[in-house]
Amino acid sequence: MSKGFHTTRFMRIAGVCALLLVLLLLQAAEAAAAPIARREVLPNGLVLLHAERKTLPIVKVVVAVRAGSIMESYEKAGLANLTADLLKEGTRRRSSKEISDAIEFVGGSLGSSGGADYMTITLSVLKKDLDLGFDLLSDIILNPSFSDEEVARRKALIRSSIIQQKEEPGIVASKAFMRAVFGDNPYGWPPEGTEDSVPRITRKDIVDFHRTYYVPNNAIMSVAGDVGSEELKGLIAKYFRGWDRKDVPAPHVPVPPASDKPTVIAINKEITQANVILGHAGLRRDNPDYYAVVVMNYILGGGGFASRLMDNIRDNKGLSYDVHSFFAANKYAGSFQVGLQTKNESANTAIEETLKEMNRIMTEPVSDKELMDARSFLTGSFPLKIDSNNKIAGFLTSVEYYNLGLDYIEKYPSYINAVTKEDVMRVAKKYLNTRGFVLVVVGDPEKVKLKY
Repeated sequence: MSKGFHTTRFMRIAGVCALLLVLLLLQAAEAAAAPIARREVLPNGLVLLHAERKTLPIVKVVVAVRAGSIMESYEKAGLANLTADLLKEGTRRRSSKEISDAIEFVGGSLGSSGGADYMTITLSVLKKDLDLGFDLLSDIILNPSFSDEEVARRKALIRSSIIQQKEEPGIVASKAFMRAVFGDNPYGWPPEGTEDSVPRITRKDIVDFHRTYYVPNNAIMSVAGDVGSEELKGLIAKYFRGWDRKDVPAPHVPVPPASDKPTVIAINKEITQANVILGHAGLRRDNPDYYAVVVMNYILGGGGFASRLMDNIRDNKGLSYDVHSFFAANKYAGSFQVGLQTKNESANTAIEETLKEMNRIMTEPVSDKELMDARSFLTGSFPLKIDSNNKIAGFLTSVEYYNLGLDYIEKYPSYINAVTKEDVMRVAKKYLNTRGFVLVVVGDPEKVKLKY
């Protein structure tokens, strides 16, 4: 064959490949531009978020109900968690064992858990078992029996766990810190309740709580996986029929108390490593400074080995194996804390260095490299939040609850990349407090000799 023939054939193949490449790039661009999910508010008020993914024949469902511990009183702390915990412990149609046997037989999972802002019921099943999955899911949400026997059993288990937690220095420190920061605010007590409050919860409390808050207009359903829109709506119509909207009381969340001087809590435990938490009230999730705070905190203590606290307290001074900081930004209030463990004798030094780093980021500009590294990590790691159906369903729930919008994935990098060095210093000055902080130290007081 002639050389010209081969050349012409090669050019045609190259042209076809180039065209295919362009088409693939266009498809990728369209996929990137498309919303991660479809959002619809059903007639009964249920918010439905649907991300159809046909990669694997698996479906993940998360139902979030705005029925977290912010909806309960301190006298009945743990009510929201106990209600969520009991959902899968028997319904009017099935016993606890029948529920667990049914979902395990098909290799699926069904669970529930409580939290401060909201609680979740989760379902994971193969596509072929969707009918069974939705049957079980709807049954535990709509028809829990809350039998006296199960209520008593779960209360005893939870109270026993709370008592055991008294032996865990980290948990003891965390509970004392949250109570000191938030006071009578519901974020100040643990979602599981207290040793005294759990026994006060009655079956009637649980039934009334469920009847009041477990309604569709107070819930979000996020679905990710191999199920089409019409099929999904059919399943909801079939298994959640009769789930009607009701008026829902608003939560009462007082403003956390403020202080201009330290609150110091020393808890005596004869241990070799003192557990230290230093922090204060923070910011809400809807605060416009949230993203600047995220970047600032990454540099301060949220960036692992890249953070200033780790560099100073661990690497340079060898005071602690791990030290970290974070802002917990909830719906109605938030907190900031630095946590570390160190020898009792070095606790004062570690606290001093923590305050020094907080002051430094408040008064000195961060470097260009620190800012760029923080931006790169925060934007680069963000896609890992949605790399599975499980994560997508959970992510969609948070996006809806905190009113972030379905275009949040596209917008998040611009939020982070817009943060400047001036922003970092500004929010550090505004949201870090080196005078009115709460300091909790769990350790041996004779060895710690706390200066604060």
